[in-house]
Amino acid sequence: MNGLVYLYGLVPSKEAEEHALPQGLKGFDENSNILGHQIGELTAIVCELNPEEYSEDIIKDKTSNDMEWLQEKAFHHHETVLNLAKHYTVIPLKFCTIYKNVESLETTVAANQVKMIDTLDFITGNEEWNVKIYSDDKLLKEQVSLHNPTIEAKREEIGQLPKGKQFFEKKKLDKLVENELENEKNAVCEKVHDQLKEFTIKGNVKRTWSNDVTGKKEQMTWNGVYLISKPEVETFLKRVQQYEKDMKEAGWQFEVSGPWPAYHFSSFS
Repeated sequence: MNGLVYLYGLVPSKEAEEHALPQGLKGFDENSNILGHQIGELTAIVCELNPEEYSEDIIKDKTSNDMEWLQEKAFHHHETVLNLAKHYTVIPLKFCTIYKNVESLETTVAANQVKMIDTLDFITGNEEWNVKIYSDDKLLKEQVSLHNPTIEAKREEIGQLPKGKQFFEKKKLDKLVENELENEKNAVCEKVHDQLKEFTIKGNVKRTWSNDVTGKKEQMTWNGVYLISKPEVETFLKRVQQYEKDMKEAGWQFEVSGPWPAYHFSSFS
């Protein structure tokens, strides 16, 4: 390889030797082939790119100004890593991880080889799953307004005030209901998260998405990722299904997806 090197992920060299790369994998530019480049106990899954067509400035311009290109290439990267994860234990790399040459890649991987081998040991035999929790805020707000002790106490306090002062205090009550709603949502999701972690090796919390991104009318209240031993996956999924059944009428929805490459439980900078 004489050009730029696009890195999709790292796999154990032993696995790469035992199983050939899936057939028909095309590279980032849709022309080059994806191949494995062994660096000691690790094999980098890469493709070669023309430096004149994929320079740092061009990549920055494309990712900032060409949404169609960005979506197409991000989808290619994601699908390629997913395909690799079906065949290997893989440390997935972030979109557009590019090295100026193969020597630069080799130097970086060699310097981090011990850490990467430890990471592979950690994720081997495990799967990453994602659980998103959505809330019907209108329904939950009604429940909180009627049954929250803090709000009930505030209503009683307002009822003892002169009529003139009640108007302004009722405005404050609306704000209190909103705050208690958020507290209730967080408390419920944290409880679910803690209980789900009992079936996992590790669980992390991600940033929630807006309605514009999800396309749902319900609010995304929680976004959790979990690394799960393969024998425990079925039990984990059954627990999520039980939450969905028990909490649906109260205004909660659960969305589970996976298995995914271990994006959130492996790192390579």
